[in-house]
Amino acid sequence: MSRNRRVTEEHLREIERQGDARREAEEQLRILIESSPVAILTADEDGCVLMANEAAYRMLGVAQGELPGREIYRHLPALKNISLRDVAQPLLRTVMQARGQRDDGETFLAEICFSTYATNAGTRLTAIVLDASEDLRTHEVSGLHQLLSGSRIAVGAVFHEIRNVCGAIAVVHQNLERGGLLAGNKDFEALGSLAIALERIASVNVRQTSTPATEVDLTVLLDELKIVVMPLLHEESILAQWVIEPGLPLVWADRPSLMQVFLNLVTNSIRALSKRDQRLLFVTARRARNRIHVEVSDNGGGVANPANLFRPFQAGAEVTGLGLFLSRAFMHSFGGELRYLPLASGACFIVDLIPATPPEQES
Repeated sequence: MSRNRRVTEEHLREIERQGDARREAEEQLRILIESSPVAILTADEDGCVLMANEAAYRMLGVAQGELPGREIYRHLPALKNISLRDVAQPLLRTVMQARGQRDDGETFLAEICFSTYATNAGTRLTAIVLDASEDLRTHEVSGLHQLLSGSRIAVGAVFHEIRNVCGAIAVVHQNLERGGLLAGNKDFEALGSLAIALERIASVNVRQTSTPATEVDLTVLLDELKIVVMPLLHEESILAQWVIEPGLPLVWADRPSLMQVFLNLVTNSIRALSKRDQRLLFVTARRARNRIHVEVSDNGGGVANPANLFRPFQAGAEVTGLGLFLSRAFMHSFGGELRYLPLASGACFIVDLIPATPPEQES
């Protein structure tokens, strides 16, 4: 009896310890959920909300305590496509981007990470929701800024070419006029007037505003570039080697414009390598005196006419031939430079950037 009593007491103490540990874990989980900056909701198989944290009330604009019992589909309509009553359906764990709706009817872009799980009371759904509207706005504004900057540069290049043609026409017109053969010819005089008018139109000053430069973490940007281009490199069977010097300082640049420059260079390399049997791409970032150099090189055979490389509307260029012209213009807009270095078996483009911190201050 004494031994049984001791075993029973030890068993009770173990139950108490487990109960205390469970209560502590539940308290920590509750604090974690309530203090989370992202909205967390759980719903039953009918789609009725069982629990929601403070962030969910703020995101959805619902008064405190009014979410439980309300259909989650009212605020996240895309979740209605998930069948929670189908027992044969496998449990889901996935992420999607969909439209969300606040209590006042305002819509927002929602990043939803959700999962389903089975309980004795039926299937449950847990959704972690992030409001991605600000990211979308930032992306769209950045895209608009990029479009306007590129358009100004492109229009300026077109006007420059038109002025050159008009200048040549004016010279020919003057030579014919001095010859006297077409003196008094109205069509000849009209042709001269048209050339002058066209040159006047092309002389309109398309002001190119300088791009606001900020401090950019080049290492992080190159990591994001790798994420973007790796599927394309794998698809084309291109072996890429990335060598990023550790501890690179921040650089002055406009981040979206700089990303566009790198994307254009890598895309050009992929196009050149598509005709080669052995396809190699190298991206190297390193310090070079008072600058940061990023080299994008390949063994794609090089450039036939390097002298015309950064000129717009080149003969034989794909599409408009504006890619490298715009890339160099973007680099100049925040004090950088883009140069070409011929290689024996390919091409190398050097992106020259200014460190945000001078070397003496950095040391």
